[in-house]
Amino acid sequence: MNAASQFATLPERAETQPGLVAVAMSGGVDSSTVAALLQQQGRPVVGLTMQLWNQRRLPELQGDGPAQHRCCSLDDVYDAKAVARHLNFPHYVVNFEQQFESRVVRPFVDQYLAGRTPIACTNCNTDVKFEPLLQMARQIGAERLATGHYARIRKNEMTDRWELLRACDETKDQSYFLWGLTQEQLSRSEFPLGELTKEEVRALARQVNLPVAEKPESMELCFVPNGNYVQFIHAYSRERGTPLSDAEGEIVNERGEIIGRHNGVHNFTVGQRKGLGFAAGKPLYVLSIDRQNNRVVVGEDEALRKRTFEVKGVNWVSIAQPSGTFRASVKIRHKHEPAPATVVALDETHLRVTFDTPQRAITPGQAAVFYGSDDCGNGKNPRLLAGGWIRGSK
Repeated sequence: MNAASQFATLPERAETQPGLVAVAMSGGVDSSTVAALLQQQGRPVVGLTMQLWNQRRLPELQGDGPAQHRCCSLDDVYDAKAVARHLNFPHYVVNFEQQFESRVVRPFVDQYLAGRTPIACTNCNTDVKFEPLLQMARQIGAERLATGHYARIRKNEMTDRWELLRACDETKDQSYFLWGLTQEQLSRSEFPLGELTKEEVRALARQVNLPVAEKPESMELCFVPNGNYVQFIHAYSRERGTPLSDAEGEIVNERGEIIGRHNGVHNFTVGQRKGLGFAAGKPLYVLSIDRQNNRVVVGEDEALRKRTFEVKGVNWVSIAQPSGTFRASVKIRHKHEPAPATVVALDETHLRVTFDTPQRAITPGQAAVFYGSDDCGNGKNPRLLAGGWIRGSK
């Protein structure tokens, strides 16, 4: 199904309706509370839910036990509709499975098979969700899109640039996954939860008796039913007609000495300790994955710590590309505490990063996100300057 046929199910307006906001509704408490907040502000709301993945696919992965709660399931679609009925605003479901598979699922599998560790949620936000949802918002007469992300947007009148900032609740901050957004997308988007804590959001949901007020948070990728990435990669490859063979290879130490065997580099990720398949008498970790030679390199924890790496595919968010060298706090995975570093712009889309102190498990395929202090100068809730994909480390 192409984009045109998907959008054809939506009403179309020749011009925008003043004040109308489209809310991206996942069926969870966060996006549902956004809709309630906007209504309380007297703003007209319409809900949009994207159907991204056929939950009936790959039944061999479903298992017999209770299903883990994942985002974007059919239950979530039903919950989003229930919230729209409860708050009495229009709600539409749009099937975007084709785009999601081609831009998120296949790259996710291909990256793992290439020995990298991808971030599906970043690709989903950048390549699937925001631009299509903004297009749909325009089609139904809404100029703005609101989502349940924990992050903040503001306009810097001095630079005439839209800025993306971390959420006030740093434990819930999701700006790391949003570094791919453009100035145009930021200018038409709203993150109403950026100033709130999760506890405050729950309290607001209870106040208006939302049907999802007590719903647990989604913890797994929507297209991995049992949370096991390796099993998913095998099942998805079989479905595509390209089943994976047991590509046995060597596990070596830093000196190149063979100390074990593996049955596929996609079973490993940098920093992994468990599941190496052999006993070494001391803790060993995956240091790197050599896809070309089908090798996994392991070593002790200290060897995981590196200072310098390069970044590709850089998107400049809150600032224009600086000339020369600049300082930033750099985050190399979602749960990583941003660390101070010196950054050199090699060209418009490539950077070289040198941390002040070595950081653990700088992983190719993950994102590096660059933060700088906000105008208050106290380092809290910093601006997201830019982001890109990690290439390698030294």
